[in-house]
Parts: sequence; structure tokens; C-alpha cells
Amino acid sequence: MHFTKLYLAVSLAASALALPTSLPHKRALQFRQYADFQISDGKAGNALSEAQAKFPIDTNNLKGVSDDDLAIIKAARETAEAAETDAFNDQIKAASGDAATALQNGKIKNKVLKLFLEVSALQIEQAQGADNQDKIDEEQKKLNNNISLDKKASGEASKGVKFTDDVEPDN
Repeated sequence: MHFTKLYLAVSLAASALALPTSLPHKRALQFRQYADFQISDGKAGNALSEAQAKFPIDTNNLKGVSDDDLAIIKAARETAEAAETDAFNDQIKAASGDAATALQNGKIKNKVLKLFLEVSALQIEQAQGADNQDKIDEEQKKLNNNISLDKKASGEASKGVKFTDDVEPDN
């Protein structure tokens, strides 16, 4: 019985060592609904790091980002923009006091997410041969402005919106 267990353990170890060392490319990102990737709830002040955590992109190898991952990034950006124009704006207008401030902080965090995704997509396309540095510079300026606004509100309440009109990736 001990010999069988030992044989099984040695066989499993040998099999594991015999596995190929390079597995096929696996997508880094998966399509998610807005509710699963939005960053507006909680506190203001860390929107950029929250966006980066939701969409971990290897910035050292933008050329290697897959078409599927790029499509997910673009779809998420469109969804975040739609949440801003179709949900945040109306809810902020209808709110007052602390509720309006929390929604405004949530909108700023959502804008950081949207612009982070926009800049990322443009940088990926540039690394893969597109010439869009002017657009990158323009969107980066907007991103930096919204990061600054988020940091100014650091620690304040931030509230998201319910949004279900997700944009599907084009792949």
C-alpha cells in the first residue's frame, strides 16, 4: 500500500515536470457587467489605482495586448461613458446636499475609469502601429484633471449609479 502511494506521488511529479513550459496565450481580461467593474462606490481619492486594479494591463508590453482584451477595454470605456451621460448626470441633477456631492464624487471616479480605459486603448493601438499621439495627449490631459479632482475629494463619500446598458465587446 505504501509502495502504491509512493509510486502515485512519483508519477504525478514526473507528469507535472513533463508538462509544456509555455501554455497558449490566455486572455488577461474577461467581459464583465458595469456593476462588476465600476469604481464609483466607496470613498474618493484613489480612483486611478482602483481603475488599474479592475483592468490590469501589462504596460510593459502594450504591443502584446490581445485583440480580445482591447475589445473589452473599448467596450468598458463606452459603458462607463454611457453610465455618465445616461445615469450620473440625471441623478446628480435630482439630488441635493450630501447625496449630490457623493454622486458627483462617484461621477469623477467614473470619469477617471472611462479616461483610463480610453488612454489605455489608444496607447495599445499606438504600440501596435497606429499614429494617435495627439489624441493620447488630449485624453491624458483630461485624465490628469479628473485624477486631481478625485484627489481633492479624498476621503469623501462616493456613490455609484445602477446602470445595466452594457456595451458588448466587438469580438
